[in-house]
Amino acid sequence: MVLPDADATFAPQSPDVARTDGGSWLGHPRQLARLFSIEAWERFGFYGMRGLLVLYLSKFFLLSDHQSNGIVGGYLSLVYLTPLIGGWLADRYLGSKRSVKFGAIVMAFGYFLLCFGGQQARPYATIDGTRYEVIQKQSGSVLDSGDAVQSIDRNGQRLVIHGLPDGSVQLLAADGHVADTIAKGAFGSGADRSPFFVAVMLIALSFVVIGNGFFKPNISTIVGSLYGPGDRRRDAGFTIFYWGINLGSIGGQLVCPFVVQYFGWWAGFLAVSIGLLVAYAMIQFDGGRLAGYGEPPVNEGPDRRVLIYALSIVAAPLVWLIFSNVMDTPEAAAGSGLWGYVVATPFLGKVLFATFLAAVIGIPIWSWKAGSRAEFQMMVAAIILVVFNVTFWTLFEQAASSLTLFADRNTTLELFGIPISAPNTQQFNPITIILFAPVVSWLWLALAKKGWEPSIQVKFGLALILVGLGFVVLASSGSFAGDDFRVSLWWLVLTYFLHSIAELFISPVGLSMITKLSIARVVGMMMGVWFLSISIGEYLAGAAAQAASVQTIGGQVTNPELSLHTYLGTFLTGGELTIGAGILLLALTPVLKRLMHGVS
Repeated sequence: MVLPDADATFAPQSPDVARTDGGSWLGHPRQLARLFSIEAWERFGFYGMRGLLVLYLSKFFLLSDHQSNGIVGGYLSLVYLTPLIGGWLADRYLGSKRSVKFGAIVMAFGYFLLCFGGQQARPYATIDGTRYEVIQKQSGSVLDSGDAVQSIDRNGQRLVIHGLPDGSVQLLAADGHVADTIAKGAFGSGADRSPFFVAVMLIALSFVVIGNGFFKPNISTIVGSLYGPGDRRRDAGFTIFYWGINLGSIGGQLVCPFVVQYFGWWAGFLAVSIGLLVAYAMIQFDGGRLAGYGEPPVNEGPDRRVLIYALSIVAAPLVWLIFSNVMDTPEAAAGSGLWGYVVATPFLGKVLFATFLAAVIGIPIWSWKAGSRAEFQMMVAAIILVVFNVTFWTLFEQAASSLTLFADRNTTLELFGIPISAPNTQQFNPITIILFAPVVSWLWLALAKKGWEPSIQVKFGLALILVGLGFVVLASSGSFAGDDFRVSLWWLVLTYFLHSIAELFISPVGLSMITKLSIARVVGMMMGVWFLSISIGEYLAGAAAQAASVQTIGGQVTNPELSLHTYLGTFLTGGELTIGAGILLLALTPVLKRLMHGVS
């Protein structure tokens, strides 16, 4: 997602800010140029690593799809959860500017730790309990290994492993004949990997999550403090700021895969670490340009900076334990039902769901007791839309997991005859946002002049239908797959286009909706619930990607045909369910309209 941060548009005004612009940039306070650049470099790092992560886990550490997708979902859910704490600490103790600097340094350290992955994991296969070393003959780079051939030495023969759609595995001799067929369940795969370097990788992600919690909400707060009350440049200023987000995203997803292909995984993570150091340097050595902005609140008590910094670093092992639990929690047993799924849900998922359930039940009850009848009904409408928001992000955030793996395994990675890598495909989202955000904005203004602009709930419903349609369209690509069971990359381009337009329909509208429907004294808490819904959507996105898991050996699928059908079948199911959710929301429009009391 490359649109506004949690409190971007609605950043509270700092009472202690001295507003002396001393010049302008594009008609805005000149400080906006520096904040634009700082955010661009941070997003360069975040989205550069996001593009690499699932492939790094599956190709270098040779984790299973279930483990890789689970870690990615857990990581992204925490990325949207920790800013709630980081924003609160900044407001109470640190100030936005100190928080941003601390966050940048911690993230840079986390990205730098990712450079130390040790030796690549070594794959093996087990047949009826006997273990065999897997020999890989690869074509291409570490990112695009092409159609790698995996084989084992058995009974003096070199046998190629070929998976079948029913889960069984054939062992093919050099002349192509089937030397043996291994029944489903009798064949297994795994990898020898260093527990130490796996721990380093997880602790590195923990530092990134913690640093992000300090950086993400507070850079936007500083932007908001550039504008005085009633300054009409504010919205346009944030629009320029969002361009920095998207430009940084494009740069990271272009540069990082490139350096990985030519120098190795460590180089990609070093690039994102350098990006964060640049962001830190730009705010630390600002030449006084940001003096008076994002300063800490005036507190009469002791300075708690050192304590907060120390506790944040100490918290990294706790986050590491959460990641370890997400990675090691086994799948629910087949036929175990809802209770089996709940038991198998990692600790992070249990906490997220319990917190969200408490919020969506408790907040309406509180508003019924504390507010008027109209306020209660408006809060109920807001909660309903927040719940539908979870559905949207569950599907949209497949970009970081299943869509990237699908691009790697079952897509012809070529546009206009130019080869690209799987992480590069994530660029289609920010490119579409940059090109079409002004178009969508113009569309709403044009429709508003005619009195035809859709209401909030209609925009939400259309967003759900569009994101679901993106997957339904992609699911239809299977009929056009080649003999190598790969589809044209243009199908993925179309999917990302539909998803990006859907994002423009829901993300900024949702932020506005929260401020319009919430009771004034709890609007901050409701904004937190909104981003909690995104956090849960991110977590569920990882769980949904796990449903598309396929058998791999050495990071490569054993059967491309099975991989294609598994991905497309999962995409179709998710797309149809989400379109259904969008239609349901549109059907509820009359009810929501009454509950919203004229808010649109």
